Amino acid sequence: MFIGEYQHNIDQKGRVFMPAKFREELGDKFVVTKGLDKCLFVYPYEEWKNFEQKLRTLPLTSKEARAFIRFFFAGAAECEADKQGRVLIPAGLREHASLEKELSIIGVSTRVEIWNREAWENYNDDASLDQDAIVEKMAELGI
Repeated sequence: MFIGEYQHNIDQKGRVFMPAKFREELGDKFVVTKGLDKCLFVYPYEEWKNFEQKLRTLPLTSKEARAFIRFFFAGAAECEADKQGRVLIPAGLREHASLEKELSIIGVSTRVEIWNREAWENYNDDASLDQDAIVEKMAELGI
């Protein structure tokens, strides 16, 4: 399980230092893809396979389902950390998440998210994140 929040920088070559706790759980190879909310999602290979299986059940006759599948798969990249714990993030993915210098790397249960630090701070400060409304919605979902 991925938990916690870490602050790191991306270097000029597009490499990100992945926290040691996350590297251990991610394994040797993992998948980085576009995430929702303008961040990147990082999945251990086995979790990516589980996600892929769920997406395979979506109907190809649905325009929205096809768009959803394309969103996650078109930009996905198989990655691995080097001996220093750095991960090279492909240019298209860096652009999607506006990764320029300062980053927030967060654990979100089954995946890691990589955010532009300012975007992460803005997301957390966003008045539209009405916690009471979120709690009510989660209650409707049985959580």
